[in-house]
Amino acid sequence: MKPSSDIARLLEIMAALRTPGTGCPWDLEQDFSSIAPYTLEEAYEVVDAIERGDLADLKDELGDLLLQVVFHARMAEEKGIFAFPDVVEAITRKLIRRHPHVFGETKDLAPEQVKVLWDEIKRAEKAERRQVREKMGLPLEAREAGFLGGIPTALPALTRAQKLTNKAAKVGFDWPHPAQVIDKIHEELEEVKEASSTGKRERIEDEIGDLLFSVANLARHFGIDPETALRRTNGKFERRFGAIEEALQNQGRGLRDASLEEMEELWVRAKLTERES
Repeated sequence: MKPSSDIARLLEIMAALRTPGTGCPWDLEQDFSSIAPYTLEEAYEVVDAIERGDLADLKDELGDLLLQVVFHARMAEEKGIFAFPDVVEAITRKLIRRHPHVFGETKDLAPEQVKVLWDEIKRAEKAERRQVREKMGLPLEAREAGFLGGIPTALPALTRAQKLTNKAAKVGFDWPHPAQVIDKIHEELEEVKEASSTGKRERIEDEIGDLLFSVANLARHFGIDPETALRRTNGKFERRFGAIEEALQNQGRGLRDASLEEMEELWVRAKLTERES
């Protein structure tokens, strides 16, 4: 079998990998749950390639992510639930429905009007999904129950916190000014201090969770994605710590040979070098 740019070849390869007796033993033993972590991992690797500006790597990572879609669709097809063409049809239908200002009669809308229309369409889709599930005798999805339903629990916690507060804000449950959120962060930090004095891990964890939730809410007020901000800070920490390690190696020493004060000094030096470059 030769590689091809035709999606049909990828579907053929996936079918071959999942064919009992002649397929790949590892692929054959997988199910939706076992593959799900790989799906998340591949999505993160796509984001990583974008943030690094590596477009050659992005091509490969998008291919890996597409494989995940094909893998899940193949397993569903084997169970007689749906197949890859159904996935394509579902997303094309959704895109056409959600863009009547492009594919329908509604034209010349301002961005704010498009957003209102988008929300109305999504609410209609949610009601339609509920009717389909009821007709099929399926229980209502827990994540679709209530006003805050529909926000996947598998999202990164900071991203989900931002989406929860954003949705609550649509009905007025929100502070109008970022300064009020900053005050809330100070309040939560004080509660972390109080909890830490008790030595009770569960209470400390609970208060730290409240603090992180408030920080994610603050990021939303400034239009900042908290996951992106934290990833940037992680990268910054890695670079500066790497500079400490390199500086010590140039002295013929290792990290364990340096005091905290020495490492702090090298950290400040690395920080200043970054700002000057």
